[in-house]
Amino acid sequence: MSFYTSLSGLKASQTDMSVISNNIANAGAVGFKRSKAQFGDIFASSPTQSTKMIAGQGTRLNGITQQFTQGSYESSEKTLDLAIVGEGLFIVKGEPPREQVSYTRNGSFEPTPDGYVIDTTGARLQLLPVDAVGNVTDNTLAGAFDFQLPTGAPSDPASALVNVTIGLDGLVTATFANGEDQMLGKVAMATFPTMSGLRPTGDAHWQSTGESGPPTIDAATNGPMGAIRSGALERSNVDITEELVMLMAAQRNFQANAKAIEGASQLTQTIIGLR
Repeated sequence: MSFYTSLSGLKASQTDMSVISNNIANAGAVGFKRSKAQFGDIFASSPTQSTKMIAGQGTRLNGITQQFTQGSYESSEKTLDLAIVGEGLFIVKGEPPREQVSYTRNGSFEPTPDGYVIDTTGARLQLLPVDAVGNVTDNTLAGAFDFQLPTGAPSDPASALVNVTIGLDGLVTATFANGEDQMLGKVAMATFPTMSGLRPTGDAHWQSTGESGPPTIDAATNGPMGAIRSGALERSNVDITEELVMLMAAQRNFQANAKAIEGASQLTQTIIGLR
């Protein structure tokens, strides 16, 4: 039985090292959130057995959860580089025909030749419609639309776009050569009842699941959404020093379990070799 107990410890340590290694590998990724492996002990007994005579039977992986704590920030000279100061997530939508909705903290956006604002995966950033004074008129996923930069002023299509600003509340305002301003909408953001229940899909993107619960969609500065900082990017929340210490601890656990298996093997050989 000690073989299987130590084997479970080996597998747990290997998983722990894999999770920590992934955190270290993505320390420089924009919007990346570190993961943590959680383990639980294994005990088994029948109702007629004395609980004082039961030894543990190893460990098992309870789950790998992502830690949605705030990452550090770095300044940028691009207006479309966005960072969130809060718990919100940007909402992006993939290309037709699937148009898959996902959520991200990676605020590195750029325009396409036809004016659509996309992230590093090619998904389009979503905006919420606003009225004449900048208030959101529809805060549902169905009401969100693709962020597309206009080519000309509403009253004079020949007047080219000269500037785009994004406020703390996510309000996108376009300024044209004739001095006219146009409010395009507010950047759509989402939060979830259980953030750790989101399913990671890579590139600092997540999808909702039954464990995460349904999204709450709104603009920035509302509730826990947080504010939007234009001209900044959020780095990963990985602390290299902490990860290296945890990696050393996982290596020691691996070595200890390997030593326990070696000891059990020697004991078995000794018993079998008795005459």
